Amino acid sequence: MNRIGEGTYGIVYRARDSKSGQVVALKKVRVDSKVSAQMGISDSALREIVLLKKLRHENIVELKEVAVSRDPQGMFLVMEYCEQDLAKLLDEMVHPFTEPQVKCLMQQLFRALNYMHTHYVLHRDLKVSNLLLTSHGILKVADFGLARVFGEPEMSMTPRWAAGCILGELLLHRPLLPGKSDMEQIDKIIGLLGTPTTKIWAELDSLPLLENFTLKTQPFNNVKMVFESASSSAIDLLNALFMYDPKKRISAADALAHAFFTVSQQY
Repeated sequence: MNRIGEGTYGIVYRARDSKSGQVVALKKVRVDSKVSAQMGISDSALREIVLLKKLRHENIVELKEVAVSRDPQGMFLVMEYCEQDLAKLLDEMVHPFTEPQVKCLMQQLFRALNYMHTHYVLHRDLKVSNLLLTSHGILKVADFGLARVFGEPEMSMTPRWAAGCILGELLLHRPLLPGKSDMEQIDKIIGLLGTPTTKIWAELDSLPLLENFTLKTQPFNNVKMVFESASSSAIDLLNALFMYDPKKRISAADALAHAFFTVSQQY
């Protein structure tokens, strides 16, 4: 019917199932001719297919089937169709989301994350453009082209830093940390959270790339100042998601039990 977007490893089209009449999304998988001749499908495409067949959750986009045409380059993932993605919706909105609306969206995201993490899957590419919305307001995590199965089930799983960035973007109605280079990104993080120290992050000095950067000195946490209109529980959840030490960062399960989702708003 028409082209609607582009994922990590393929172009996405809107189409109609000729048998059922149902509108679906067709993701045309990019197939490398050399890889195709040897294996039939790239590792990245195969990984997405395997993971989406394994993951079945209301807040994860559903893979219905895999279709292959006579053309060796023609492989499609047939997926449920969602009317909107969160990035386009944010661009089109005149007024920002209210905090109750943000709460509804983030709760669905954390449910998906908690499900993925209990199945030892890391998405690794969380951003608003990979979050889809149905006409009924159901959020769906999409584009698993960079996802990986986590190999050590005994280790604690935490939402990626990106979950905090998404929460921040929904509250502010703009990207929270839009750095265009590694150094600019680090400066923006420090500007928001303060300079990390070994007191709050014991393994800081052991980071292999730290010697390539000189961190500016900024002793203050400015989350409350940046999110001046947010509730106290929203500020607390942001800080829990933005803990420098990954071991101290809140888990998806604990995030769902956080006061942001369970207690009336207090400002």
